[in-house]
Amino acid sequence: MIARHYRPAAPLSGFVDLFWYYSGFVRPHAKERLLPTGTIELVINLREDEVRTYDPDRTDICHRFPGSVVVGAHSRFFVLDTSEQNDVIGIHFKPGGAFPFLAPPADAFRDAHVGLDAIWGAGAAELRERLLEAPTPEAKFALLESTLLSRISHYPEQHAAVAHALQCLDRAPHLHTISALTERIGISPKRFIQLFTQQVGLTPKLYCRVQRFQRVLQAVQQSRRVDWADIAAACGYYDQAHFIRDFQAFSGLNPSTYLCARGEYLNHVPMQANHLPMRD
Repeated sequence: MIARHYRPAAPLSGFVDLFWYYSGFVRPHAKERLLPTGTIELVINLREDEVRTYDPDRTDICHRFPGSVVVGAHSRFFVLDTSEQNDVIGIHFKPGGAFPFLAPPADAFRDAHVGLDAIWGAGAAELRERLLEAPTPEAKFALLESTLLSRISHYPEQHAAVAHALQCLDRAPHLHTISALTERIGISPKRFIQLFTQQVGLTPKLYCRVQRFQRVLQAVQQSRRVDWADIAAACGYYDQAHFIRDFQAFSGLNPSTYLCARGEYLNHVPMQANHLPMRD
């Protein structure tokens, strides 16, 4: 099995969290939930020229995409095919970091998978072919890096108001209001929400909710027994009912079920038969 990560240098470090590559991973389960992170991902399946996802509410319904896809910022979990993790490479963009490389506004990809060919044209297929020919993970990362560098000059930089807001929200998503942020930034709330949504892919309010949910997952990742009331309060939920509603909205599971079902990797939850959504 191969698992490699690579963090690019500037200027890409301002947009990209990391490049990742996995090969030879075999899962005992056929499907798993991928929980929302508030970020955008570029995923390229090197095993076959196809990416498959499944409807969260009807996992017998399969959605097929080209082997190179942009995974938009999601507001709930989606279901992926674990066999595609056998040989796959991707780019994990920082919040708001993907839009300079994608022609439409980032919110055009919300809750969606979009074939990279719809954005980059023939360049998407060419990139995948060159990645297949690259002999090592390091060579593949170098190719991804040069590809992004060749495109970074074509699109505008992240708006200063959005960059400042992301810094504040990532430190403490539950402690900042839109009115307080816009007062400090010096633009109207309407303009701020428009800019943030176009560049990040989610509205500021929804992005904050996702980040608060992510704080919960990180807090319990290594724990076997959890005091959910303490976790909810520490992460900024105003009561237990509020916490449970948000947790179920994003994961499709209640907190206790998640604790039993979670997998080895953060945000990847194996789907067993007793955890599948009910059919009508």
